[in-house]
Amino acid sequence: MKTERLTPIRVGVIGIGGVGGRVLEGFGMHEQTQVTAVCDLNPDLAKRVAEEHGAAAWYTDYREMLRGSELDLVYIAVPPKLHHRMAMDVLERGLHLFCEKPLANSVEEAQEMWEAAERAGVVHAMNFPTPYRSVWSEFSRLVEEGHLGELRRLDVTLQFHTWPRKWQQNPWIAGREQGGFVREVLPHYIQLIQHRFGRIARVHSEMTYGDDPNLCETAVLATFELDNGVRVLVDGQSNIAQKERIAFTAYGTEGTMQLADWSILRTGGVDEALETVPVPENNRHLGLIEDLVQAIDGKPAMLFDFRIGYEVQRVLEAVLSGGTHEL
Repeated sequence: MKTERLTPIRVGVIGIGGVGGRVLEGFGMHEQTQVTAVCDLNPDLAKRVAEEHGAAAWYTDYREMLRGSELDLVYIAVPPKLHHRMAMDVLERGLHLFCEKPLANSVEEAQEMWEAAERAGVVHAMNFPTPYRSVWSEFSRLVEEGHLGELRRLDVTLQFHTWPRKWQQNPWIAGREQGGFVREVLPHYIQLIQHRFGRIARVHSEMTYGDDPNLCETAVLATFELDNGVRVLVDGQSNIAQKERIAFTAYGTEGTMQLADWSILRTGGVDEALETVPVPENNRHLGLIEDLVQAIDGKPAMLFDFRIGYEVQRVLEAVLSGGTHEL
C-alpha cells in the first residue's frame, strides 16, 4: 500500500524563466512537493511567481535563499556557467539537488559536482525529461521487441531557422562561452543514446562558427562510435531558411524508428515509408517529479544522476572541442 508523506518536500527554485518556470509549475502541481522559495535576478518576476505559489518566499540572491528558507530540495535552472558554484553551495548544506543540463560548463566542474553530491549522500538528478514521456516509452518498447532488427545507425538532426529562437532571447544563449544549440539541445540526445543503445566511445566533430568570436556555433557535423561499433551521425545547422526540425532516427535491418520534434513517433518496416504512431501525451514533468519524491523517500526511482550528467558532459565537451577524441 502506498503511504503518503506527512509533510511535502520543500522546494527552492533558482532561475524561473523558460524551462525553469515550466518545471516549477510541475512542483506546484504535485501533491507531495511545495514550492517554498523562488530566486531570480528579476525581482518583479520572482515576486509574481512567489505570489502565485501562496506562501513562497522570493529572493534575488540564491545564497540568501539558502540561508533564509527551510528547504529539502533545490532546483537549479540558470545558465551552465553558474551551475558549479551554486551546486557546491547547495551540497554544502546537505540538500537534495535537481539540476538543468548540461551539468556544468566543463568536464572538470561536472566531475567535482558529481563527487561532491556523492559525498553529501543526497539525491542528485538531472532534468532529462524525455525518458518520462509516453512517446519515449513506446519507442523503447518497440526497440525491446525487436522492431529495428539489427541496429545499423543512429542520426541526430538539429536544424534551426534562427538561434536563439524567438522565444529564447537572453544575454547568454547565443554566446560561445555557454550558449549554442549544441550545449542546449544535443545533451538530451547524448543521454538517450547512452541510456538506450550503449556508451559513446569515440567522437569526431567539426564545428563551424561565424566571424564574431563571441557568438556560438552555426553548424556541427559529428560522428560517434558506440562500444558495440554502431555509428551515430550528428548534423546540426542554424540560420537556414527551413523551419525548425529536430529528429532522432534509428535505422535497423528490419525497421526504422524516428522521434521527431520531441513528441512525434514515426515507424516503418522493410521497404516502407515512415508513418506516425499515435501516442497519448503525458505530463513529463510530473513523472520526473514523482521519481524525485520516490528517491527522496528512499524508494526505487528512475533518475539520471550527476554521474550520468558527467558522462554526457564528457561527450559534449569532446564535440565542442572538435577533432577526434577517445572516451
